[in-house]
Amino acid sequence: MSVYTALCANVIFPLHEHFKKHDTVRRMRELEQSQWWPAERIRALQAERLRDFLCDIGRNVPYYRDLFAGRGFDPAALRDAADLAALPALTKSVIRMQGDAMKAVDAGPMSRYNTGGSSGEPLIFYIGKARKSHDVAAKWRATRWWNVDIGDPEIVLWGSPIELGAQDRVKAVRDRLLRTWLLPAFEMSDRKVDGFLDRIASLRPRHLFGYPSAFAHIAARAQARGLRMDNLGIRVVFVTSEKLYDHQRKLIERTFGCPVANGYGGRDAGFLAHQCPEGRMHLTAEDIVVEILDAEGRPQPAGVAGEIAVTHTATRDFPFVRYRTGDVGVLSDEKCPCGRGLPVLADVQGRTTDFVVAQDGTVMHGLALIYTVRDLPGVEKFKIIQHALDHTEVQLVTSSAFVPESEDRIRRDYAARLGANVKITLTYVADIAPERSGKYRYVVSKVAPAPEGQAVT
Repeated sequence: MSVYTALCANVIFPLHEHFKKHDTVRRMRELEQSQWWPAERIRALQAERLRDFLCDIGRNVPYYRDLFAGRGFDPAALRDAADLAALPALTKSVIRMQGDAMKAVDAGPMSRYNTGGSSGEPLIFYIGKARKSHDVAAKWRATRWWNVDIGDPEIVLWGSPIELGAQDRVKAVRDRLLRTWLLPAFEMSDRKVDGFLDRIASLRPRHLFGYPSAFAHIAARAQARGLRMDNLGIRVVFVTSEKLYDHQRKLIERTFGCPVANGYGGRDAGFLAHQCPEGRMHLTAEDIVVEILDAEGRPQPAGVAGEIAVTHTATRDFPFVRYRTGDVGVLSDEKCPCGRGLPVLADVQGRTTDFVVAQDGTVMHGLALIYTVRDLPGVEKFKIIQHALDHTEVQLVTSSAFVPESEDRIRRDYAARLGANVKITLTYVADIAPERSGKYRYVVSKVAPAPEGQAVT
């Protein structure tokens, strides 16, 4: 650690958090100790905090006060996280409908946020100081796993209007002090990406942070130009907010000469999991409970895929209890070789809208369609949209290397997977824009999988 990095991590950033009345430093110190506890001790801590949290919101949050009373749920009697199954899952529609009833009557200062709404109406919610402190501390702990600390030069490639719209003078000064540079991920033209490459080469950051699709695009451009980016001293590329595909990881690692560390979380759900150097995704289990639910809301065991639901015990001002994220994941019961007692999230397979449904009702990951298009010569960009069970569109940005036979390949492969009678439309476009958030989605399905045991119509 350089002298300046030590100054940032031990003096400048703690002072910054103190003036914001965040207890980030205390929380991070606790997390750095508890990560090495045995799994049983972490689960006991989690249950204790969960019980206190539920008792708190049962007294102070109108929605949960009424819910607990109506169901005869006694939070003080909670034994462990499994007892959460007595409560219904929380959905975005419930949050919208309940409005201010979701807020604690004695809530402290909160900031208003919203999700991007890429798969429907945006969700408006609120975050208090405790939740902000927890998320920053959890991220800080995870970056230190990779020998990266606050104050090490960092480039953030992001698309959220929240970050990009908040470049006031105070934040600009803070970012310069902490050696953080923010680049917008909205436009990824060759000219713009060339500028990003020049910026990375000149700043020589210790780590990069952003969307995997954006860094893969930048890496591909560097290789096309024959630029070396593996001699800059970059220690790790942190990626989050999208599914990380194997081909993206390999391309990024090969180009920048460093490992890719995957992270999982969201503005709404919190900082949930991060990959350690042994390759496992560890859940921030001290304050967060993650369940895997089937279509009926029933918890699933380790090894079984389902929708990720989150209970965040640092959200008492605007609580999230069994919050359905819309992401599909798998828990693991393995013990990581790194020695941490934190539980492992085996896989995040993508959004529920990243899955497609065949005409016979078979649900499959969008990768079943992605592989065909991705490897075709001349395909520069693509997006697959399942409009209906009998209609799937493939938007393509192609070069002169794309040949008519490739159209036949797409239609043949998709018919085999989706059904012989499915209409496959190929639409050639000049460009494919990212979502409003700056994220890029390869697959969007507007077909909802039917509940287990029912036919898709």
